[in-house]
Amino acid sequence: MKKWKVAVVGCGSIAGYAHFPSYERMKDKVELVAVADIVIERAKNAAEKYGIPHYYASVEELLANEPEVEVIDCCTWTAAHAPVTIAAANAGKHVLCEKPLAANLEQGKAMADAVKKAGVTFMLAVCTRYGAEQQKFIELRDAGVFGDIYLAKTAYVRRRGVPGGWFTNKEIAGGGPVLDIGVHAIDRTWYLMGKPKPVSVSAETSYRIGRNNSEASFTWGEGLADRPEPPIFNVEDSAAVFFRFEDGKAMIAEASWTINGAEEFYSKLYGTKAGCSFDPLTVYGVDENGKLTNEKIEVKGNDFYEEEIRHFFSCLDEGKTPISPIEDALVVQKMLDGIYASAECHAEIKID
Repeated sequence: MKKWKVAVVGCGSIAGYAHFPSYERMKDKVELVAVADIVIERAKNAAEKYGIPHYYASVEELLANEPEVEVIDCCTWTAAHAPVTIAAANAGKHVLCEKPLAANLEQGKAMADAVKKAGVTFMLAVCTRYGAEQQKFIELRDAGVFGDIYLAKTAYVRRRGVPGGWFTNKEIAGGGPVLDIGVHAIDRTWYLMGKPKPVSVSAETSYRIGRNNSEASFTWGEGLADRPEPPIFNVEDSAAVFFRFEDGKAMIAEASWTINGAEEFYSKLYGTKAGCSFDPLTVYGVDENGKLTNEKIEVKGNDFYEEEIRHFFSCLDEGKTPISPIEDALVVQKMLDGIYASAECHAEIKID
């Protein structure tokens, strides 16, 4: 069995708690040959911890010195996704990139152009597409259980959970909870709906609470807890969104790092035959006698981070397109950019 030679760029929190541990369990499939991070000490620590031979301070240095690398796993802050992906694609490397696709649509389009020109495989790491319950839902949906899914509601809401560090700096994060956690809820739900074409969005964003809270509300990322200075906070702390899709379909979405209410992470979908919610997977239907039914479906849980990474390498092995390709990522990026554009003008806007 082929073992893919992989390099991880960005050795911060998502790499530390999701990607490196997954690769540790996939040694039959991958070989980590190098890492890079703009904080060279962090790259060195990761290399030593996981037994990786080489470490570098940039993707350019890594690519220049590691020609045998076949895959770049991009775990950087959001604004670096584009330069890392473009450099990797130009060097003929396949790319696994953490969500969101980019800080804005312009960067995302540049990434897509580079990937297409190079003919490499790109997959966006949107882990909630790969949950066991979500995959079971897809099976039921494709079997016609739900009929025509025309409405969905979703939210990723924290009461007090600002990541701190670079996440609150628009220049490098692109945005706040919309891009950080809202993307999980919106991407997952849009995917489960069957990826209807978005036509417009109406949204409002709030800057009322997060930047005025004490640092006690921050959940500092790895390597950031000892930073003495207050973080830059120039992004939204929450958003409320209404998407319209073709054929009169719609999605209502919320995203928040800090709000005075209950914490929630859910997707609810409504079809002409049945509806669905998750955790646990529950189908709300009507039986042959017209009686309303609530059916809980037992699904064995999985590690969706590992599942998504295994899926990526299976696609490379088999020459298949991943279930979260760059084409999907561009559509979702349009939806995310649309949220900010709508909120800025306080009006519904079209999504091209």
